[in-house]
This record gives sequence, C-alpha cells and structure tokens, in this order.
Amino acid sequence: MVKRVLMIAFHFPPLRGSSGILRTLKFCRYLPEFGWEPIILTVHPRAYPSTGDDHRKDIANQAAVHRAFGLDASRHLSCMGHYPALLALPDRWASWTLGALPMGLHLIRKYRPAVIWSTYPIATAHLIGLGLERMSGLPWVADFRDPMTDVDYPPDPVTRRVFRWIEKEAVRKCNRAILTTAGAIADHRRRFPEVPASRFHLIENGYDEDNFLEAEAHPATRSDDGSRLVLVHSGIVYPSERDPTQLFAALAMLIRQGSLGHGDLHVILRATAHDEYLRPLIERYGIDDIVSLAPPLPYREALSEMLSADGLLILQAANCNNQIPAKLYEYLRTRRPILALTDPAGNTAAALRNAGIDTIAPLDSRDAIMQEISRFVALIRANDAPIASVDSVLAASRRSRTRELGALLDDVSSTT
Repeated sequence: MVKRVLMIAFHFPPLRGSSGILRTLKFCRYLPEFGWEPIILTVHPRAYPSTGDDHRKDIANQAAVHRAFGLDASRHLSCMGHYPALLALPDRWASWTLGALPMGLHLIRKYRPAVIWSTYPIATAHLIGLGLERMSGLPWVADFRDPMTDVDYPPDPVTRRVFRWIEKEAVRKCNRAILTTAGAIADHRRRFPEVPASRFHLIENGYDEDNFLEAEAHPATRSDDGSRLVLVHSGIVYPSERDPTQLFAALAMLIRQGSLGHGDLHVILRATAHDEYLRPLIERYGIDDIVSLAPPLPYREALSEMLSADGLLILQAANCNNQIPAKLYEYLRTRRPILALTDPAGNTAAALRNAGIDTIAPLDSRDAIMQEISRFVALIRANDAPIASVDSVLAASRRSRTRELGALLDDVSSTT
C-alpha cells in the first residue's frame, strides 16, 4: 500500500542557483519506487531571488506540488533598502509560515499523509514542520542536512538565539533528525545528550545518474586548444567558508618560482555568486591569465563542463569540518581527478579518502597548496591521478539515498 509524506521544502523549482534544490527534488522523484507518494509544500516563486526552468522537467509526475504565500523581506518588505529585523526572523522568508501553516493543515486533511518531513537550510521550513507537528500530531522527520548553529553562526546574536530555539525544539519534538555527515551526527549527540542517540540518522547527499547520462550525451566544448589543464570549481565560493586567498597566493608563488607556467593551468571558478569579492583578489595576485570567473550555466551544461575538465576543485574551510559540499558527490560521479583544499581532519577529506582520493591540502596553507598543486598537475600529466572508486560512486546515487529515506519513513510510520 502506498503511503503519503508531506514534504516541506523552500528549495524547489523554479528556484535557480542553489544545489539545495536537488536533495528534495530527487527524493520526490524516487520515493514512489519505495512505496511513498510525496506531497510537496513549498513557497510561491515570487519569494525566490532568481528563477529558471533548469529542473522543472525533473519534478516527478507523482508529486503534487502546492505553493503557499511567502515574501522575501529584503525585496518585498523593505523601504529604501531597509526593513525591520523582526520581519526576517528566523530568515527573510519568515512570512512563508503565514501561508504554509493553513495550507499544510488543508493538505493533511485532504491527503492524510503518514509522516511530515521538513528540510533545512531555510530555518522557516523547520518552524513550519514544528507547527504542523503540534497541530496534527503526525510523526515528523526533520532533515537538518548540516548543523543549524555554531559558536558564531548565525553571526547576528538575535538570529542565533532564534535558530538555536528552532533547532532545540525540532530535535526534541521530531521522531527522526537527519544529518548528511557522521561528524554532524556526533556533534548533535554531544549537544543534545537528553535525546536518544537513535533519533539521529545519516542520509548523505548524492548525484542522479539520469542527469549524468544526459550530460554525457551533450559533451561540453572546450574553449581552449587543450594545451592547458583545466581545473573547475562549480558553485558558490563563500568568502568565509571557501576563501581561495591562499590558493591564489600559491598560484602566484608557483608562477614566480617558475614551477608553473602561464600556459600550464586554467582555473575556472564557475557561478561563484561572489565575483565582486574574488575579482580584486585575482588582480592583486596577478593571476588573471590563470584564474577566470565564469557565469552560471544551466544544470546539464554545468555537469558537462565537469565531465570535460581535467580536474575538479573543492574549497572547504576547517570551520565546516562537519559538512560535505553536495557538489562533492557529483564530482565523484564524474570520475575526474579532484583537488580538495580542505582540512585533512574533516568529513570532506574522509569521504574523499574513502573513495580512493588523496590529493588533499588545507585551504589555509599556501605552502601545502603549492606542494599539492605541483603533485596534482604531475599526476594528471602522467595519467596517474586518483579517481573515485566504482563502489563509492554507486553508493552515492540519489536512488540509493532515497531507498534509505524510504526505509526511515517506513520505520517512523510503523512505530508511532
């Protein structure tokens, strides 16, 4: 018998520019294979800062999508660029609760779901999940993905207190709390010792094989003559969590020493969302003929670019050691060499080593990056760079991850 799950997610098509869309979207696509019919509760597209058609065709035919009222405080409720902070607690889309709570109750009465599921990184989604759990009494699965709070995150103290309250209430009231890394689970068990350890469950991110098959059928055309190695970073470069300053310093020093020629390497930073921060850095280090900033691409074309690159780049600071970029799993699927500038003690480095990849250096160490770039380039030129093992790739498919979610939903619905 097919059961229904009410899925509360801010990140959903037609939102553009966030890899966070894919987790919910692919769960929706594959859940029917495991006996679950998804009912989507998301926000009206007006709330999105940018929209596009990249993923519309991926919305499963079986999924009923319902869009509730919601505004972006920074765009819809501001006067001359300013708006009351209260209107943006816990985030700029707090008004979504006004539409989502009544619509959610209506959907619960209409579809009779067996479980409620809500997903971060928009804190308002868990606030809605908390409200619907209280009003309906249905079991609730809170998909945290990554930790909501840290010692200095969110940076604003008032917002941090609100986030911590939502996080605490969600952990205590939900039936299962899903995290995407083992480090995040260990951190939550330490911070919430009063909660049964079994409440925390690991479901990592992944990749969708069908998307890659489509990308492979439309290979990217290289813009250069092939003489330079192309290293691609695809996605947002956060100034604090993915700061490439030491990478730029390493490239400049390698050129100055003569260890790296201007015609040896081309680093493409694709869709950084922070070009205005990165451009002056690139100019300061005099590496604008090696490092280029590139605009966003449609999703299929972005995958094609990854597949055609000589290598792929990960940037991850040590303050994110309990997180793994969702992009990592797509990188693994390409089976291209990966240069990971991340803390060797973090979860990202551990995932790469488990996949058979050891080309890793700390993001904040110029000298270590210099050494690893030289080694990485030499390995590629010798056709000896490590790539992800077949087993690690197969385990990371979205279908495999959804099988795990289906089993968790079965367990929650049968024991409550």
